[in-house]
Amino acid sequence: MSDEITARTLWTGDYYNEGSGKEGLFDKLKEECGVFGVYRHSDAASLAYYGLHALQHRGEESAGICVSSGDEFHYHRGMGLVKEVFNKDLLASLTGDIAIGHVRYSTSGDSKLTNAQPLVFKYRDGDLAVATNGNIVNALQIRQELEQGGSIFQTTSDTEVVAHLIARSSKDLVEAAKDALKRIVGGFAFLIMTNDKLLVASDPNGLRPLTMGRLGDAYLFASETCALETIGAELLRDIEPGELLVLDKNGLHEDRYTEEKQRKALCAMEYIYFARPDSDLNGANLHAARKRMGSQLALEAFVDADLVTGVPDSSISAAIGYAEQTGIPYELGMIKNKYTGRTFIQPSQELREQGVKMKLSAVRRVVEGKRVIMIDDSIVRGTTSRRIVNMLRDAGALEVHVRITSPPFKNPCFYGIDTPDRRELIASSKTVEEIRQEINADSLYFMSAEGLIAAVGGHNEQDYKGGLCLACFDNDYPTQVDFKGEEKFGCSC
Repeated sequence: MSDEITARTLWTGDYYNEGSGKEGLFDKLKEECGVFGVYRHSDAASLAYYGLHALQHRGEESAGICVSSGDEFHYHRGMGLVKEVFNKDLLASLTGDIAIGHVRYSTSGDSKLTNAQPLVFKYRDGDLAVATNGNIVNALQIRQELEQGGSIFQTTSDTEVVAHLIARSSKDLVEAAKDALKRIVGGFAFLIMTNDKLLVASDPNGLRPLTMGRLGDAYLFASETCALETIGAELLRDIEPGELLVLDKNGLHEDRYTEEKQRKALCAMEYIYFARPDSDLNGANLHAARKRMGSQLALEAFVDADLVTGVPDSSISAAIGYAEQTGIPYELGMIKNKYTGRTFIQPSQELREQGVKMKLSAVRRVVEGKRVIMIDDSIVRGTTSRRIVNMLRDAGALEVHVRITSPPFKNPCFYGIDTPDRRELIASSKTVEEIRQEINADSLYFMSAEGLIAAVGGHNEQDYKGGLCLACFDNDYPTQVDFKGEEKFGCSC
């Protein structure tokens, strides 16, 4: 794809971030989505708003909140950032003490308002709202079966499949939800709300993170602990794989929809890249875990240099860890411009040729005349790494040594991460030496899988692969992924 087409795709649209990231100047992996739930708090809508704001990094295309007052739903969804979709008057109109919210980055589903979540439906027992983070691998297969049985779908979102399965069941809500969750395959965290109930579920492998907290007498649920911390809630625990929580007038009931114990496999990319550094996963703080990754990288692949720098923002913690382990100074060698998405008009041809500088700049006085170790979290297609290495060289760096805090990314993700086709993943067809040459680095090293597992922390060493999903690196998927061509990639939400 030419630079002109790339720039046009990135910078134009009817609203901020429309289709952002699918083809752009940066080939970084895209976050999935984020969910936030509130049960029994008089200011549920405002809590959901602040929770979603803390989860904004997980999805920037749309946001939505649905609140139940007991008798009816009040909801609003819109395209754009949380702070743009909601205002004071809108939040005041969302009255009720049960709420679910969602921020979305569209990958497999279309980028349009009809797919914004929570999805809201009328069914035989009243109102039903659903929000999810993740991907249903066999969604197309189930959707076709439902359509043949007379179901009419209103969206292209896979999340609607679960709503139809629940609505078509003759059982009560909880049993219908259990049956629906047993039918789907993939990585997911669900919040399902009726007028007086909230159901919370995690996939049988725990691929997508989901945590529970408490604020006074209210229960809260979030994709990351940083959202609970933002509103001053107490973290209680993670939702267990295969668990189904039911919250109603009788309080909290802990249940399961599957008794079959499956391999625990939390997405490794949550540790490496997606989750905020102030979040905790499995009791391990992300900033500390990423520092350990950097330290492990130094032990595995030391190189003599003058300074260590990290690609903002996700690699800064690892860069600090590498620097502390080696004694080589950490320096802020690159600066990220956080506001380009809102302020840029169509770039000129000259800027298109140097598009990376719109969002990332080298600090010339820091890197000039220096041997630089550049820490990054992953290499996808290789285009971004090459641009950053060349940017550092243009700023006067004598050498650029690249260290990556993940193993080579070789395989597509079926569980909610927006990944290119395997043929577009540079590590699937090139050796490390060939990638080094492609990105113009003086040396290149990827973290070993064993080193990553050891560095993460908070996992059970008895669990297979430390309880992590490493399928994007080693092709060992924790679930069935082949549904005769009807499987789905990307993010179901």
